Amino acid sequence: MTKRLLALLSVLVIASMALAACGTPATEAPVATEAPATEAPATEAPAAAYECTDALGCVTIAPDEPVHIAYWGVLSGPDSSLGEDSKRGVEIAIDDKGGKILDHDILLTTEDAGCTPEGGATAATKLATDTSIVGLIGSSCSDETVGGIATLTNAGLTTISPSNTRPVLSDPARGPDYAGYLRTAHSDAFQGKAVAEFAYNVLGARKAATLHDGSSYAQALQQVFADNFIALGGEIVAQEAVAKDATDMKPVLTTIAAAQPEFLYYPVFVAVGGYVTAQVRDVAGLETVALAGSDGIFTADLLKGGGPNTEGMYLSSPDFSAFTGDYAGFIAKHEAKYGGSTLSTFHAHAYDAANILFAALEKVAVVEADGTIYVPRQALRDAIYATKDFQGITGTLSCSPSGDCGAPVIAVYQIVNSDPASWNPADTANPNPKKIYP
Repeated sequence: MTKRLLALLSVLVIASMALAACGTPATEAPVATEAPATEAPATEAPAAAYECTDALGCVTIAPDEPVHIAYWGVLSGPDSSLGEDSKRGVEIAIDDKGGKILDHDILLTTEDAGCTPEGGATAATKLATDTSIVGLIGSSCSDETVGGIATLTNAGLTTISPSNTRPVLSDPARGPDYAGYLRTAHSDAFQGKAVAEFAYNVLGARKAATLHDGSSYAQALQQVFADNFIALGGEIVAQEAVAKDATDMKPVLTTIAAAQPEFLYYPVFVAVGGYVTAQVRDVAGLETVALAGSDGIFTADLLKGGGPNTEGMYLSSPDFSAFTGDYAGFIAKHEAKYGGSTLSTFHAHAYDAANILFAALEKVAVVEADGTIYVPRQALRDAIYATKDFQGITGTLSCSPSGDCGAPVIAVYQIVNSDPASWNPADTANPNPKKIYP
């Protein structure tokens, strides 16, 4: 084979290989343009779980658990009408929420604090160990708060009292132990002044005596009265005290009689109030002295203990007629639920306290898709303190930096019938006691 023939064959082979490279065999699979049907679709990253960064920690409420609030106050003994009356206000507030908040049932539990510092300390210790509690309403008596507030505050809990009236509890100079404390009740700085003005300006009394039962409430209130009565130009001729468990009042009343007062003011609790009232007219020199007490004995239980001598007696209390909300509607609900008159003074204040707590809770709670609720405790406390222009049944309420949320509107009432069955201060036709000042 010649060299020329070999070269020609080489050219033909190369040409055929090039043509084969440019063609597409009939059996070649087409290029895929879509993802295979078995490929998993893209998914979003799962939502991050709530992380509590609150300074006081968070209460965690599982989807099937209730929102737990607690009431603490006096629920047994001679002063139980005060605590029970406020507890009813909380119960009606829960009813008005349909028994639910944030789609969870509301659980209300109670602790009896006995109206003493020791009872308040014991109740607070129990409450502080229950990590399911979101917030508190109470206490009833100022002494209970004195005994228990440090424990509650330091446990990260916040309480709103419907009936504590001792002035120092909301003093701007109060210590850090009171950071978890607010109240919808008035301060006795206003109540004592109102009683002094009534005695001096309306009754014309110029000589007055006071008697207290050793409680922080009574000691402070009688002193506010005395200071204001003196400032008006009157004279305090005696300031006496008895123990809360005393029953024979004639010795101390005899001492008071020797000073010849025209007006006797005893802002005490029910037991002492009943004994003083029942015995006072039997003491020479006190047969006609004007008698007055305050909200601690604003209850039908005073009529039971004091008997006929309660008729004509004066009692100071919040001015129900000055309430700007639907107080009449509340009274109708109370009568329907409990079948009778209110028991004491602060039911409406308790109703407002509960609703302030509910409003703050709805503002700060974190609700997960599965229904889990996280309640940051410091945020809840801050939201309660930030309450402004809240439309309650006792008035339009705003909370001060030191915990005063109530409207300090005081009236003086007169008992017109000593029969306990006649007690009904909300009766518009025949109220007993009856408002007479202002």
